Amino acid sequence: MPQLIDTKHLERYVAGDDALRDEILTIFNERVAALRNDIDVEADDDAWHDILHAIKGAALGVGAWEVGDLCEEGRNLVGDVENKLELRTQAATVIKEKIAVMMDDARDLRDGV
Repeated sequence: MPQLIDTKHLERYVAGDDALRDEILTIFNERVAALRNDIDVEADDDAWHDILHAIKGAALGVGAWEVGDLCEEGRNLVGDVENKLELRTQAATVIKEKIAVMMDDARDLRDGV
């Protein structure tokens, strides 16, 4: 399975410093694990937007472009959207699945797998 984290982006970001990369990936995993638990499809529009914005920021920080795009799409599920709860549920399911893959990727990169 291809990685969701852009390792070239991450390497440019840390300039070859493996300890810094590992620290960033550890913090990343802790952050997205907490954020994943805060996704609430029944949240008010501001809370829904804010949680996906936070996940997007974390994902883009390590080059997980696909997750950033999914969060951007999901952030639009606010206001008067037909079938909003159903669409949010679908978006949340995919985003949570991708977060799990990102976390595995981060662990593998950190552990040299």
